[in-house]
Formats: sequence, C-alpha cells, structure tokens
Amino acid sequence: RPKTLGPTRVSVRNRQRKISVNVAELERFAGNAVKRCLQLQKRKRTELRKLNAIAVWLISDRRMSKLHLQFFGDSDPTDVITFHGGEIFISVETARRNARKFCNSLMSEIKFCIVHGFLHLHGFDDRMPTETRKMKNTQEKLLRSMGIQIGIVPKGKQEKTKKLKQYVQAQHPRTRR
Repeated sequence: RPKTLGPTRVSVRNRQRKISVNVAELERFAGNAVKRCLQLQKRKRTELRKLNAIAVWLISDRRMSKLHLQFFGDSDPTDVITFHGGEIFISVETARRNARKFCNSLMSEIKFCIVHGFLHLHGFDDRMPTETRKMKNTQEKLLRSMGIQIGIVPKGKQEKTKKLKQYVQAQHPRTRR
C-alpha cells in the first residue's frame, strides 16, 4: 500500500490591506504546524493527508461575510472558514477582534485559526459539544507544543477568575514542604 503523503506546500497569501501581518512568519509557522497535525490520527485517511498544497488566504471582513453568506447562509463575518480542497480563509479583522477579546496577540490568533483549519482538513469537527471539546483540546496542545499560549476566556471573565484565584490564595496560602 503506498504511503499517503501530506501537503508538500503551504502558502499564506495576504489579500486584505487594513491590518499589517508578517506573512513570512505565518508561512513558516504553517509549514511546521501542518507537519505536527499529520502526526495525529496516523491511521486515519484524511483530506489533509491527500492534499499536495494548502492555501491560507488572509482576507477582510467584507470578503469573509460574502463567503460566509454564500456557503453557510450567514452574512456575519467569522474568523476562519476551511474548504476541503485545501483552502483556508481567515478574516484578519475578526482575528484582531478575537485577539483583543481573549488577550492574545494578533499573530497568535491567526496561528490559532491556521491550526483550526488544518484540524478540520484532518477530520476534526466542531459541530457537536464532544467533538468541539476534542478539537479545542487538540488545538491548544498543538499550539502549546509550538510555544504559543492562547487565551480562550474573554477578558472580563479572565479578570473575575484572576480575582477569585487571588482571594482563594489569600484565604488558603500554600505551605512549603
């Protein structure tokens, strides 16, 4: 049985003009991330294994809204849409809003979207709660392995959580052993 190879090339193309991004860094990251994704689910024949190339398109909210409406019937922009032919579309404007909301850098948020797209191509899904949890955990683990820590709790909740932790620590200080 011939070995199924993953994509030989991942290209990142910036098709929006509002927000400056380091395309070369994203392309290097994507090449590394796709190799790491292919280490998962080794026995599974997925779209990601079959593709020779993947194109990551960085686009505006306006373009994303059109795609979202055309293919999913929703005119709101979304952060990432993945097509099985190996095209991943990321709205840089939505990624920037999410980065601010979750206290991440823009580059980390875009990298999160790239990994999310790769996992969809690799058979992961996020339509059902259990699948969403599995995909989220895999994303976070993969990103952490690449030195990227992603905030996933909105800013307001982070502050409440931080205050609660501080309160608990003040009430129950840890003793050294």
